[in-house]
Amino acid sequence: MEKQNKLDIILKYFGDFTDNQLRQLELLDGLYTEWNEKINVISRKDIDALYERHVLHSMAIAAICPFDDGARLLDIGTGGGFPGIPLAILFPNCQFVLADSIGKKIKVVQEVANAIGLTNITAIHTRAEELKGKYKFDYAVSRAVAPLNDLWKWGSPLIERGQRSDELPNGLICLKGGDLKQEIEETGMKRIVQAWKVQDIFPEPSFAEKFVVYVPKLN
Repeated sequence: MEKQNKLDIILKYFGDFTDNQLRQLELLDGLYTEWNEKINVISRKDIDALYERHVLHSMAIAAICPFDDGARLLDIGTGGGFPGIPLAILFPNCQFVLADSIGKKIKVVQEVANAIGLTNITAIHTRAEELKGKYKFDYAVSRAVAPLNDLWKWGSPLIERGQRSDELPNGLICLKGGDLKQEIEETGMKRIVQAWKVQDIFPEPSFAEKFVVYVPKLN
């Protein structure tokens, strides 16, 4: 029952999971607890709130932009696998590349994916900018790894124009925190950047001052 209770925060906002998706979500708790003892991929104070602060937070992207089957996504600076692993569980018919410049974090991503039978991800030890000319994506996603301008600089050359979601055209979708005004102004694209408060999507106290930020691929 304990695992089910931890999943309640997910089930509060998302339904229609297959048995396999529920099994994959349930396994994350033990796997991240075990790996975090070897390699610190999640802050110690957050590991007990894995499903709210990491899994559900990652799924805010899905709430804004449910991806079409066949969509190709890049997770820039995935760290321990967020937002990529929760999104890959939600969208088993999409293909994900999870990239990070730190090899030990990519090892955790690969081991977690293997353990839960997640076959729609490729984990790569690389910087996003080194993927240019090797991959093309419909969307790039990321979670608080760099300023928005840098994320756009790295992701934009890899994103193809088009629309692989009913909600948003192809582009960059990232999870950010704090005061975004300066970050958005620095992109020079203030008129086209959109932002949503995560707390408006999932009204939980831990999501105060957290946002989903979107930049469309226009050219």
